[in-house]
This record gives sequence, structure tokens and C-alpha cells, in this order.
Amino acid sequence: MTTASRPLAPLAGLLLASLLTPALLQAQTGAPIAPVPVDPAIAQALQQVSADHIRATIEKLVTFNNRSTLSSMETDLPPNTGVSAAADWIESEFKRISADCGNCLEVKRDDFIEPPQPGPASRILKPTKLTNVYAILRGSDPAQAARKVLVTGHYDSRNSDNFNTHDPAPGANDDASGVAVSIECARVLSKLKFPSSIVFVAVAGEEQGLNGSRHLAKLAKSEGWQLEAVLNNDIVGGDTTPGETMQDKTAVRVFSEGVPGNATLDQLHAIQTLGAENDSPSRELARAVSDIGATYFTATPHRVAEGTAPGRARSNLVHVEPGFHPVLIFRRDRYLRGGDHTSFNLEGFPAVRITEWRENFNHQHQNIRVENGIQYGDLLQYVDFNYVANVARLNAATLATLASAPGSPQDVHVLTAALDNNTELTWTAPAGMPANATYEIVWRNTEDPTWTMSLNAGSATSIKLPISKDNVVFGVRSVSQAGHRSMAVLPTPSRPMRNFAQPQTPPKS
Repeated sequence: MTTASRPLAPLAGLLLASLLTPALLQAQTGAPIAPVPVDPAIAQALQQVSADHIRATIEKLVTFNNRSTLSSMETDLPPNTGVSAAADWIESEFKRISADCGNCLEVKRDDFIEPPQPGPASRILKPTKLTNVYAILRGSDPAQAARKVLVTGHYDSRNSDNFNTHDPAPGANDDASGVAVSIECARVLSKLKFPSSIVFVAVAGEEQGLNGSRHLAKLAKSEGWQLEAVLNNDIVGGDTTPGETMQDKTAVRVFSEGVPGNATLDQLHAIQTLGAENDSPSRELARAVSDIGATYFTATPHRVAEGTAPGRARSNLVHVEPGFHPVLIFRRDRYLRGGDHTSFNLEGFPAVRITEWRENFNHQHQNIRVENGIQYGDLLQYVDFNYVANVARLNAATLATLASAPGSPQDVHVLTAALDNNTELTWTAPAGMPANATYEIVWRNTEDPTWTMSLNAGSATSIKLPISKDNVVFGVRSVSQAGHRSMAVLPTPSRPMRNFAQPQTPPKS
């Protein structure tokens, strides 16, 4: 029995196979999910992504010598060096891009003073100025413009000593590469119009404890941003150290948290009871990235176990490395490490981290030197600009698709009043739902990582399926007339959840 055919088992016990025409069968049990058609406007924008532009951005950021956040308080730096000079240049780049599109971007600075950190492990010892720089491409649909998707990277850097603000800390990969992705996305996407808004960001203070992103995430929360997706690009340079044989230039990792970091105790109880540990909003965002990658890069994205040859795809829809694809890593981040997406997670926003397949720690947080024939330091020579361009294309495709899609369905529930083998789902329309948009039911077997089956629900806001809710995981998403899909939403039981911390009396059989 194939994975896709398992949901048919409950139906087979209810109806004679001879009574089921193919059309009726598909109408009731769905079909395998296929990549949506390529949007020509988005595909053309992806073709405009330039490795040369990306190289120029990273080279410029390296010229600031040492972009330590702490250098903002130094008064003896050479002209045009340090983190403040880098912030000014990033702002000027966003403004230049905005001028090229008729001032379509709102360029802003988020300046604040970070207080000293307590404790012996403090990485900020005195009040320090931090600056986040961001640009907003406002949505063209007044009913949807409040919705936002966001891409970010951190422009600060460091060497072996957190407090060394003068010796070189080029930060070419960590994380000029991520900032280059954000700026390049702004350059190519600002030429298009989207129903909802896109925010392009470069944050500071990552190396001292995610200070910049934490401030921006709290700002977004306090100002009521309808922030539906955050893509954090950190170390996406595709390390090119000579002799490295384990790097995979076809793969980029997408990390996502399972249980939301801001979940309350009651929510944790519900997640445990429902088996929803694998369906946080951030996990659904990661699945959306994979879904969109299948549309714009490969027809069959996949990979095999590390240590064997990388998987190759059958087709290549955009001029990228054959087989380039996102790899979903189902954990919040790498061991002993952290990233700016976590700041947004903790404020309740869906956020993922995008990172090259295999990092080289000789080129992270290191003074530039040669020891025992090994070159240390985060140097420009180890960045693969074509790889960064592919990462930028994946980001741009995700941003453009989500900004073109309707909002995710709201109040998604599964009715649980009756003990039966059916599944009845209900939901309400998101704000600004276009009249010609539809809804799609998606599901997967509980052991599958991504959605595998779907059914078009049309404009209805409820549906009943002859598939047991106990055997699969369901989701509901919105789909624009052009086929742009929103992130899926996991349904929750419609009746009030009981206190799952207490033993429950099972119903009588």
C-alpha cells in the first residue's frame, strides 16, 4: 500500500468500490499535491537576482573593517569603518533602490540604546547604541496591505574577541551574506506590486545576544504588525574552503521550531494531547518554503543521507544549481547556537532560520591568522556568490508568493462532538479575502514531514470528509486565483479543551 493511498482505507469499508467513479473518488479523498504553476512575474524577478550585485554588497560590508556592535560607541575609528558607518551605507542602499522604483520603499531606522547586560558573561558592558535598518514595500491592496512578510540578516560582525572593535572582523559569511540576500530581495522585488507588504531588514547586535532583532520583534508586537512570516538568513555564503568535500551546494537548511517558544502551559497541554508538536506556525512556514522551492527550482526536491551523493532533481525551472533545494531541519536552531528568528518566535511570529548546508567554524568568530597551515577568519574568499544568489532566489520566491497569496484561514476547527471516522472542518475567511480566491484542504500521514494530499474546497468555509481525523494531520490554506498558496493552518477542536493535565475517563464502547 502506498503512502498516498492510506486515507482510502476507511472509505473502502463504507462503500463498494464498484460505486466509486474516479471523479467521485478524487472529490472525496483528494489527490497528491503538485507544485503550483510558475508565476511569470515572480520567475522573471528571480532571473534578475545577480551574483555580481551580491558580491558587491558583501565586498562593501567587508570594507568597514570591524562591524562589531560595540564599535558604535568608539570615537577613534578610521573614517568609514565600524558598525555605524555600515548602518548608514545599508540605509543609503535601501534609499537608492527606492529611488529606482519611484520611492516605492519606506526606509526606516530603529535606533535605540541597549543597556549593559548583567552577569559575568556580559557581552555589553555599557549603554550601547544599536541601529536596525529596514525598508517596507507597502501592499497594493488596501484590504490586505496590513499583512507583512519579512526577510532579515544581521550586519554586525565579530572576531575571536567579542570586545575587540578595531582589528579586522570581515564577517563575509557571518553575516554579510544574509544582509546581501535581504538587499538583493529588495532590489528585485521592489519592481513588482503585491497585495500585502514585504519588509526588508538588516539588524545589529546579533553577536551580543540577538539584541537588535529582539528590539525589532518587540517593536513589531507593540505596533500591532500583522507579521505572518519571517525569513532569517544567517551564514548563507556556501563555504568554499579548498579540500572541503562534505559541503553541498545544492542544499540550504531551513530550521523551524516545533513547539512555539511563547506557548502557555495550557497551550502546551493542548499541543501534547493533539500530537501537534510538528505543526507550529513556524513549521508551517518551513513547509511553505519547501512547497515554493518545488515550484521555482526543482520538480522533485529531495536529498539523501549525509555522506552519500546529493539528490538531483529531474527538472530545473530557474537558472540555479541543478537540484538546488531547501532541506527542512525540524529543530529551532543548531546545537549551542542561536539566531535572530528566535526573537520573532518569542513574540509569537512564525519565523525560520536559513543557513548553508555545512558551516566551517575556522571562518566564524576568528581573528585573521594562519596556524599550522590553516587560514582562519571570515574572509571574502570563502564565499560562493552564486550559492548566495540561489539562496536569495529562494527567499524572493517565498516572499513574493506569500505576499501574493490571501491571508491564512482564521478560526480553523475540527468538529469533535461525535465519535465517528469522518473529519468535519470549519473556518472563517481572512481579512481581505479576494472574491475569486478559494480554500484548499491539505493532509499528510502523521509520520510524513510535508503535506502530501489536497482537496479543493472552493469558496466553502466548511467541509466533511470520509477520512479519519485520528489517522492523518489536516490543514487548511487559502489559494489565490493565480494559485498562490497561503501557509496552512492546523485545525483545533471546536469544543473547549479540557484540562489535559488531569486523567480523563474514556467514553464507553
